[in-house]
Amino acid sequence: MSRPQHLNVILVEDSETDAELLVREMTRRGFNPHATRVETGDGLREALAAGDCHVVISDNRMPAFNAREALAITRELAPNVPFIVVSGTLTEEHAVEAMRAGAHDFVTKDNLHRLVPAIERELVEAEHRVEQQRMAAALAESQQRLRQAQKLEAVGRLAAGVAHDFNNLLAAILSYAELVLRGLPPDSAQRSDVEEIKRVADRAAGIVRQLLAFSRRQVSGRDLLNLNQVVHEGMSVLRHLVGRSITIHPKYHANLWNIAGDQNQLEQVLINLTLNARDAMPGGGTLTIATSNVIISERGGLRMPKEPGHYIRLDVTDTGEGIAPEVLPHIFEPFFTTKDVDKGTGLGLASVYGIVEDAGGEIFVDSQPGRGARFTMYFPRFHQAAPGETAKA
Repeated sequence: MSRPQHLNVILVEDSETDAELLVREMTRRGFNPHATRVETGDGLREALAAGDCHVVISDNRMPAFNAREALAITRELAPNVPFIVVSGTLTEEHAVEAMRAGAHDFVTKDNLHRLVPAIERELVEAEHRVEQQRMAAALAESQQRLRQAQKLEAVGRLAAGVAHDFNNLLAAILSYAELVLRGLPPDSAQRSDVEEIKRVADRAAGIVRQLLAFSRRQVSGRDLLNLNQVVHEGMSVLRHLVGRSITIHPKYHANLWNIAGDQNQLEQVLINLTLNARDAMPGGGTLTIATSNVIISERGGLRMPKEPGHYIRLDVTDTGEGIAPEVLPHIFEPFFTTKDVDKGTGLGLASVYGIVEDAGGEIFVDSQPGRGARFTMYFPRFHQAAPGETAKA
C-alpha cells in the first residue's frame, strides 16, 4: 500500500494487551486502524449500531462472551461485515465450528502474519457480496416490473376492446336521449328523467376515456413541454380540489429540461394523483409536487428507469395514511380500488400509469403505512432539433 488505508475495526477482546497487539500488526502492515474494543454482547451491539464498521475481529472465548455469540450478533446487525476469529487457544475443532457458523476466517495469535492478508481478502469479498445483493435486488425488481408490464398490457388490450364497444353503446344512448329531449315540451315532467339519463351516460363516457388512456389507445399529441409550466398552470385547480385542510407545496427546479408529451394528459396525471393524495389525508396534510433534472448513469438501479440517460423527474408526495404492502403491487391495475363503491372506479391510477407510459416515462411508488406515499415519474429529456435535424428524446 502506498498510503495507510483507513480501517474501522471492532475488537471483541477482553485483553487490552492483545487488542494493542492486533492494532500494531494492522498498522505495521499498512492499515490506519480505528479500533473499538468491546467485551460484551451489549457493547458489540452498540458499536455495530454506530455504523461504518469494516471488520469485526473476535477472540474465541472470554469469561462472559465468546465468538459464536459475537458472530450471531454481527450477522443480525451487520450481515455483510467480515468476521474473523483470532485466538491463542483456537483448536482445529473450534476453527471448523466457527467457519460453519459463518465466520469468514480464523487466525491464531502466534500466527498473526496471516491477519492482514485475511482482512484484505475479506474486505474485497464483502464488496463483492454487497454488489451481488444489489444486482440481485435490481434483477428481482426488474422481473417484477416485467411481470407487471405484461399483466397490464394484457389488461390494457382487454380494456381497449371493452371501451370501444361500450363507447358505441354510449353514443347511441346519448343520441337517443338528445332526440327525446328535443321532442319534449319545456314543462314536461319527463325532462328531468331524460336529463338524468344523459348525466349518467356522460359519467360513463368519462370512465371510457380513462380506460382508453390506460390502454394507450387514445390518440394524443406530443408537444414540447416544460413540467414546471404544467404544474404551475394546474396549481389553482389542484388547490381547489384539496380544499383548505391540505397545503400544496410546488418545488420547481431551475432550468428544467423539456419533455415531449400531451399537456392535457399530464394535467390529468396531476389531478388523479392529487385526488388520490386528498383521499389519503382526510384530516389534512401536505402535498409536495417537485420537479428535477436527473442523469441516470447505470442500468438496473432500484426505482430507476431501465435505461441510462437524461430524465426529468416529477415527484408527488403526500403525508397521508400510506399504502399497505399487500396493496402496492395492484394499485395500477384497472378497477382495483380500496375505496367504497361510490367513491372510486379504480381507474385513476391505472390511467396515470398509461399516460406516463404513453409519454415514454416510467412511474414508481414508495410508501409505508402511516408514512405517506411518493409517486415518482421519470420522463425522457426531449432534445429540440437544430435546423435540418430530427428531434429526439
